[in-house]
This record gives sequence, structure tokens and C-alpha cells, in this order.
Amino acid sequence: MDIFYDFDGTLFNTYPIMVATFVDAAQQAGVTVNPHLVYEQMRQHSLGFAIKTTAKANGLDTNQFKRVFREIETPRLIEAQPFSDVKELLAQITAQGGHNFLLTHRNQAAIDLLQKYGLRDYFTDFVTGDQDFPRKPNPASLNYLITKHHVNQKAAYMIGDRNLDIDAAHHAAIKGILFDPDQLIDVTSAPEFTTTNFAAIRDYLAK
Repeated sequence: MDIFYDFDGTLFNTYPIMVATFVDAAQQAGVTVNPHLVYEQMRQHSLGFAIKTTAKANGLDTNQFKRVFREIETPRLIEAQPFSDVKELLAQITAQGGHNFLLTHRNQAAIDLLQKYGLRDYFTDFVTGDQDFPRKPNPASLNYLITKHHVNQKAAYMIGDRNLDIDAAHHAAIKGILFDPDQLIDVTSAPEFTTTNFAAIRDYLAK
């Protein structure tokens, strides 16, 4: 069994850092935002959507807002922590002879966090933002890893926290697991399994 993982909001709980950073970046631009609304926009859509929406509503330059956001976020990101039972699931998959793959639009910072928490060696391969793949739900990055590692698509899953992760999985002819810890997502993507915790994913994949 081969498992593909999203990073932000799936393996690591980066959203508290991302939302706080967004609020601070907006304040630097003289704008006040609703943190919960920003979080909902990130989860239901993407960080890019939240940035574009706020910039358009307040007459800000989108690229400048994004630059300030990244400048503030970079030193904070190292404080992000993995969700409970992530390591146990990674270990379970490798113990069963399967492979774990990371699929993220973040750069080396994601790999550094995996290393910090002793998770990097559980992964067979990675696609990061340093590679020029289109964003999900486009399946190009998934298809790249599937082809490179001769993945059996009938026994493969993508785990992510947004509809677009599940849509990407289905576009690549693999199954999707929606990790929705606060049950926020308005599900439109027909995941094969939906849960609020990784312990349940471990049980589901062990069957």
C-alpha cells in the first residue's frame, strides 16, 4: 500500500501559524481581518485564495501581500508540530511494506520539519514547491510519483485536509482520505473515508 500526504493541515498543524501570520501581514498593510474567516478560506480553498480575496477587498497588491506573509511566516514555521498519530501511521505503512510520499507546495522547510520530528526517513520520495508542478487538484505531481515508483493505483491513497486533495487523488485514479479535524469542510469531493484523527486512518488502512 502506498500513501501520499499533503503537508499543511494534514501531517503538520501549520494553520495556527499561518492564520496568525496572515493577521500580522494584514496589519502591516493597515487592514484588519477576521482570523476565523481567514482560516475558513484557507481550509475550504487555499492560502492563495485567502490572500487574493483580502487583497482585492482592500485594494492591496497581491504579490506584495504574499511576500510580506512569507517573510513573517518563515522564522515561525519551525515551531509547527505534527498531528497526533502521524508518526504511528507512517511507521505502520512502512512496516507493512508500503511507501509514504510527501506532496506539498512548500519548499525545503517541509522536509526540515519532517527531519526535526524524526519523520523524514519514513518517506520514500517527495514533491515540494521547488519542483515546477501545477497546483492541486491538477494530478501532475501525483502522476509523477506514481509513474516514477510504479505505484499500484488500486492500492494507493492520498490523505489531505481539503476537497482539492481528494479531487487530485481521484484525477490520478487513486483513493482519497479527507482529514478534517474540526469538521469544517463542506465536502464536495466524495472521499472514500473521512475522519477527524489519524488513529482512525490507521484503523481504516489496517483492514
